Amino acid sequence: MAERKVLSKYYPADFDPSAIEKKKRSRKDGKPEPKLVPVRLMTPFSMKCTHCGEYIPKSRKFNARKETLDEKYMGIVIIRFYIRCSRCSGEITFRTDPKNTDYECERGATRNFEAWRDAAADKYNDETEQQTLDRLEKEHGAVEEQLERDKMAELEDKMLDSKREMQIADALDEIRTRNARIERTEARDDKAAMATVQQEIDEEALRRAKAEEEDREAIRQEFAQKKRAAEDAARVAQIEAKLSKDLSVRRAEFWGEVREKRRLNAARMRERKAKGLIKPKAPTGADAAPSKE
Repeated sequence: MAERKVLSKYYPADFDPSAIEKKKRSRKDGKPEPKLVPVRLMTPFSMKCTHCGEYIPKSRKFNARKETLDEKYMGIVIIRFYIRCSRCSGEITFRTDPKNTDYECERGATRNFEAWRDAAADKYNDETEQQTLDRLEKEHGAVEEQLERDKMAELEDKMLDSKREMQIADALDEIRTRNARIERTEARDDKAAMATVQQEIDEEALRRAKAEEEDREAIRQEFAQKKRAAEDAARVAQIEAKLSKDLSVRRAEFWGEVREKRRLNAARMRERKAKGLIKPKAPTGADAAPSKE
């Protein structure tokens, strides 16, 4: 029976250690890193399987294999992923596209249409690395030029603001100088001018007082007129109420007298009938008795 823990090994006479192929050991345990690494991922875009026509939506989870390719784009590593269709188990591969910051479907499926994708980005697919660098430098230069133009516009705005402030300060100085000149001129005026000014002020005050008195008088008359109108209206209403009351009393007295007269007449008629002073009327017409012939 062989030994479980080997302590010594046999080396043949023709053994050459230099002929052994050396493998790259990048893992901490010293074992070589496998070419395909199993990973768990979600599909970065929706696709259609070319084997069975199955639609695979975006963000569906798959057990995939990851392969790091030797090619690079401007120092960025490109990675390829292998998955299998959930319906027919057909192999589907796609890879990273650092040039367009997207993913590129290689075989086994076709990418579905996505409205958010910019069709103008497809024109950069065929350009070389040098052309890409030139384009990026040109775009960067345009951005720098725009920033420089913005700085110049900001500087011009600051200059206009400072110029406007200087104009405002000059206008204020001119106003102060004019006010000081007017004050000095008024101080040198003689007493006659001051008396004239005082007289004008007094006249203006009298005019204002007279106008205010006229306004107060007009308001007083207006209120008195309104008061008289209200008193007249109240007096008329009182007279109308009294007349209507007297009329109703007189009407009641008149109808009372009429009823009394009718009652007396009826009593007299009954008394005369009782005494036989009034003969009953003979019936005429249809009420008359038929003649005896």
